[in-house]
Amino acid sequence: MEREYEVFERLPNGEVTWRGTGHGLEDARRKIEQFAKNTTNKVFAIHLFSQQVVARVNERQKTSKRVFQIAYDGELLVKRAKVLRSEGYGVTSVIGNEAAKTVLGLKQEYDLFVVGHGAPEKARIEMVAWLKARYPKAKVVALNPPDSERLPGADYNARQNGPETWLPVVTAALS
Repeated sequence: MEREYEVFERLPNGEVTWRGTGHGLEDARRKIEQFAKNTTNKVFAIHLFSQQVVARVNERQKTSKRVFQIAYDGELLVKRAKVLRSEGYGVTSVIGNEAAKTVLGLKQEYDLFVVGHGAPEKARIEMVAWLKARYPKAKVVALNPPDSERLPGADYNARQNGPETWLPVVTAALS
């Protein structure tokens, strides 16, 4: 069963207006693209229950760095997103490689990609290669399980042992 994502537009006065519902990531992406063609305002999709923002278009926020998180565990996705936002970063998060590819089809700008530790190494390596091919200027931080020190292709590597371990690596990558 696919999640429903609500699509909103942020008006210049700060007011947020609902623009529709996307049934699954592909439909949400199409709706965002459609609305973004007719406005310069920020348009975004969010899964309301989890508060997971999956896409943003026309975002003019230049003061904070933009991080795209690819997680493989919903609980860790939420925890990492909260930590990153508390540090002032703009965060977009998805679960899994296919969701990442769907959302990243919107051609959004990101400063850093964080690849979680919960998928098989082969899938994570493929994701890093895909990111590097499409976003050559952005850096990739791989969060690694205890039995792996480095993910080939990633610019930075950190153990997935909590924010005290990986947050300094993210900070260094964004500086």
